[in-house]
Amino acid sequence: MTFHRTSRIALLFAIAFAATALSARPSLAFSEAQQMCTGDAMRLCGHEVPNVQRITACMVRNRAHVSPGCRAVMDRDHAARRRAAAAAE
Repeated sequence: MTFHRTSRIALLFAIAFAATALSARPSLAFSEAQQMCTGDAMRLCGHEVPNVQRITACMVRNRAHVSPGCRAVMDRDHAARRRAAAAAE
């Protein structure tokens, strides 16, 4: 039971980390990413817990296999990151 809880916390942290790192609106990104991507992260990347960087990389690698809602969050965050990079140039 404790391992499962710890694993879920690590997974949620990874999702939050990825979303806030990629979004201009961290608190909104965290809640939306958590809501839309937790199931996908558990299904596709649960074996990477508790390594946050590996969970994040796994989600990026498995982007084609995530649910439409999670993919929309990931796509939006990727577009925001590209806009920020272009503005910084």
